[in-house]
Amino acid sequence: MTKTKTKTKPKATKTTKTSAARGAASAGPAYRLRRSRVHGSGLFATREIPNGAQIIEYVGERISHAEADRRHADKAEDDGHTFLFTIDAKTVIDAGVGGNISRFINHSCDPNCEVILDDGRPFVESIRVIQPGEELAYDYNLTRDPDDSPEIAKVFACRCGAVTCRGTMLAPLKKPKPKPAASKPKAAKPSAPKKKAARRKRAA
Repeated sequence: MTKTKTKTKPKATKTTKTSAARGAASAGPAYRLRRSRVHGSGLFATREIPNGAQIIEYVGERISHAEADRRHADKAEDDGHTFLFTIDAKTVIDAGVGGNISRFINHSCDPNCEVILDDGRPFVESIRVIQPGEELAYDYNLTRDPDDSPEIAKVFACRCGAVTCRGTMLAPLKKPKPKPAASKPKAAKPSAPKKKAARRKRAA
């Protein structure tokens, strides 16, 4: 499998949590699992969650990128489901093995949460006040491959319903770099067919 280049969230500036956020963290789980209008099951707030509260850690088996690709080699091309989360260039968490209910948090293009990497541990944290009954969501920022077809966005279609929805759970497209001046073309070398890489969630 070709290893997908990964990115991690820049180290967050450490700040002092508010007393409300500290209280929320010590009061036990502020969420429960139930059916979601977005996709399958989701996590929903059972009480008000203050801005900046650490809600849950995304856990699972820690594996290499090569192993992540191997495990998902037989997935159907139209399967847009993944429990993989990139930690760094060497490590991926597979929440399908030994994971907790954080794996059921759905994607949104207008999320109320984000994932913060703290010493290699991904934590889901609120980025605004979340009201009781609201579904928890963060931007999956799924990895892209350079040779992705235009149809791939439909495979990983987003159904969050936000006004700002970009229509896919894949990371936003990067602006193409300007091409250098044309030079004499070189003879193409035969290459082995590229193997499909498993999609991973990432910190934004």
